Amino acid sequence: MDVRRADARYRGGDRAAGIESLHAFSFGPHYDPDNLRFGAVIACNEERLAPGAGFDEHPHSHTEIVTWVVSGELTHRDSAGHESVVRPGDVQRLSSAGGVRHVERNDAAEPLVFVQMWLAPLEPGGDPAYEIVHGIADSTPYAVPEAGAMLHVRRLGAGERTAVPDGSFVYVHVVRGEVWLDGVGLGPGDAARITDAKDLEAVAHSPAELLLWEMSG
Repeated sequence: MDVRRADARYRGGDRAAGIESLHAFSFGPHYDPDNLRFGAVIACNEERLAPGAGFDEHPHSHTEIVTWVVSGELTHRDSAGHESVVRPGDVQRLSSAGGVRHVERNDAAEPLVFVQMWLAPLEPGGDPAYEIVHGIADSTPYAVPEAGAMLHVRRLGAGERTAVPDGSFVYVHVVRGEVWLDGVGLGPGDAARITDAKDLEAVAHSPAELLLWEMSG
């Protein structure tokens, strides 16, 4: 198990434009050849957008982009004609496939915080696709078969336990709260990269929310 702390993330974004970004992997001008991916995950970005701030239209290709809103509302528009508002509890996925362009903005009056995870597809190309699941339940894993991955959302009360999925690769991101994972304490923004995960569990020290990626390879 490789633990990566929140304060070790690369800081990006544009503070003057109301954008703060924290990158868990090699990203943009921050190139780290030893931190390019884990399993299918190639990016896990924590984004903070001030009211009215956002990312203007920009392209993506050959990437599965999954977004989880922590607080606030995210407005999404893409070149395939999809437009939606993503709120806490929703899972949004944009399959960029052969290529798509999109806009992400905070059009609300409150600050926006979201976690965006990029996964590499098993095969390149194809047609772009979009999906949003409103208010996903803890008991409902979200499959991204294009990347051989499954997302599990876990919301725990203090003292509650949850099994960590078994898998060749498991990526655990702590959205909020504090948990113990295999005897190691993790706090908000911390992550654990687990290879050949088996029979592990997480215990919440305080009310917590976790995102767990179960990946075959």
